[in-house]
Amino acid sequence: MKSFFLSIVLVFSCLMCFGQVEDTSNFWQNVRFGGGVGLNFGNGFFSGTLAPSAIYDFNPYFSAGLGLTGSYSSQKDVFSSTILGGSIIALTNPYPEVQISAEFEQVNVNTDFDSQFSGQNRDNFWANALFLGVGYRAGNVVFGVRYDVLYDEDESIYADPWLPFVRFFF
Repeated sequence: MKSFFLSIVLVFSCLMCFGQVEDTSNFWQNVRFGGGVGLNFGNGFFSGTLAPSAIYDFNPYFSAGLGLTGSYSSQKDVFSSTILGGSIIALTNPYPEVQISAEFEQVNVNTDFDSQFSGQNRDNFWANALFLGVGYRAGNVVFGVRYDVLYDEDESIYADPWLPFVRFFF
């Protein structure tokens, strides 16, 4: 957890240093906001996610920023799960239509299981992921796929190391 917060401080320091090189009024002109929203439900199941983020465009080829993640899932009479955390992301656009990304994510997972065999169980742990991705960029939207290089089948909160994504930044 210390390394995550140290990384956030480092990214903010870098952003502030680069922002001070230019006129301070230009700093906010280079910041873009975006993120993602997810909703899934049916047959007693519900899942909702809110993931806002902000990036700073250093130039047309490189951007970096921070994101937050909040997610809640539940299956009636079986389990509920809350996931809260953040991420640091670096984006490069070698061509206007191609985006390559690296994103470190750290989240806290809090789950409650209600099993007919073992009764009520609770679990609270931290999970890390390091995603390397590539996407097709069309204006403010990027469609792509990313791979978690830290994926461990027994420890990851994701079912597979390969994950599709859609990013929006305005």
